[in-house]
Amino acid sequence: MRTPANIVNLLLLSLLAGLDPSKTQISPKEGWQVYSSAQDPDGRCICTVVAPEQNLCSRDAKSRQLRQLLEKVQNMSQSIEVLNLRTQRDFQYVLKMETQMKGLKAKFRQIEDDRKTLMTKHFQELKEKMDELLPLIPVLEQYKTDAKLITQFKEEIRNLSTVLTGIQEEIGAYDYEELHQRVLSLETRLRDCMKKLTCGKLMKITGPITVKISGTRFGAWMTDPLASEKNNRVWYMDSYTNNKIVREYKSIADFVSGAESRTYNLPFKWAGTNHVVYNGSLYFNKYQSNIIIKYSFDTGRVLAQRSLEYAGFHNVYPYTWGGFSDIDLMADEIGLWAVYATNQNAGNIVISQLNQDTLEVLKSWSTGYPKRSAGESFMICGTLYVTNSHLTGAKVYYSYSTKTSTYEYTDIPFHNQYFHISMLDYNARDRALYAWNNGHQVLFNVTLFHVIKTEDDT
Repeated sequence: MRTPANIVNLLLLSLLAGLDPSKTQISPKEGWQVYSSAQDPDGRCICTVVAPEQNLCSRDAKSRQLRQLLEKVQNMSQSIEVLNLRTQRDFQYVLKMETQMKGLKAKFRQIEDDRKTLMTKHFQELKEKMDELLPLIPVLEQYKTDAKLITQFKEEIRNLSTVLTGIQEEIGAYDYEELHQRVLSLETRLRDCMKKLTCGKLMKITGPITVKISGTRFGAWMTDPLASEKNNRVWYMDSYTNNKIVREYKSIADFVSGAESRTYNLPFKWAGTNHVVYNGSLYFNKYQSNIIIKYSFDTGRVLAQRSLEYAGFHNVYPYTWGGFSDIDLMADEIGLWAVYATNQNAGNIVISQLNQDTLEVLKSWSTGYPKRSAGESFMICGTLYVTNSHLTGAKVYYSYSTKTSTYEYTDIPFHNQYFHISMLDYNARDRALYAWNNGHQVLFNVTLFHVIKTEDDT
């Protein structure tokens, strides 16, 4: 039986689900979302947070999102009013049943005292009626509790509606620059809050958001997850072979408009599309080799190079789409990683954590997933997530935790809008997936299950 408390919870969850960016067309630049919440046995809050891409937001988009939120709160208030009326009606009915049950119970006791004078048949009928009414006792208690809960919800909704209306009116009272400064202040506070979030488990992928259409069918684009908040440079590397030119843009806006700030002519051609920029340097696989190159954008020089021992290269163990994608370099909250396959591991994926300065392998994990059966892969918080295809219908099918050295099969779908993915990498600063989707540069939002640290945990 679905109690009013259950129904209210469903309404609230529906409200949250209604803010899905893929449905409202709100980009990760424009808002924060809560995916789910719960409480652990020690009473600490556990919640899922969808963090936005860290950038300036649009006044119009914020106002529109606020109006949508206000409308949803008002709709929820109406729904709770209807629910309250139904609950009160049912409550009166159950109270009436309670009175009848008390009368029957007294009558039943009297019959028990003198059942020798009553026919067996009548006694049995009366007992059956009593048995039917007994389950209503806990229902009655639940309705009493839910009636109080709905009253509390009504009061909270009234307060929230008042606050949102006030904020909506307040937005019109400030010019853009003043409002912009308030948003920046809020963003700083939210960043501080984000620092309390521990690493999370991937729960959902939404999007994509198409940033630009450019280049060939294959390529890579990226930002530096360790860059400062003011540094939003974008790097662009078209094609998977026979190229040495890296294009730099000062911001996403410049990237979209095509305003290059600088180009770099690398000393070697790269192989594949699985490069990564990390702490100011580009890490890429040298063409026709298993050598990893670390190239500094600041000095324009190679800072380190090292052979990845036993790693297959030049389409020996590529992803399903080929393209010399044998060695995949990536970064997450923990550090720098290389994903590849070896003959020694029967062509299955090997994960290696690298020293970002020397490229030395710090530790490796051998998985049982065939590299040639993987569409793409990416690391989040020390866990490798592997897709089962690069084509339409692709989903995250397998994950391997380097923390526990265990794996599991997953089922996390995502929308391959342009039918062919040749690059998919996680950016820990933006908390988003960067992808090259058939000549389209796109972003996917990720939903992670987070545990918020309290002061007692630090």
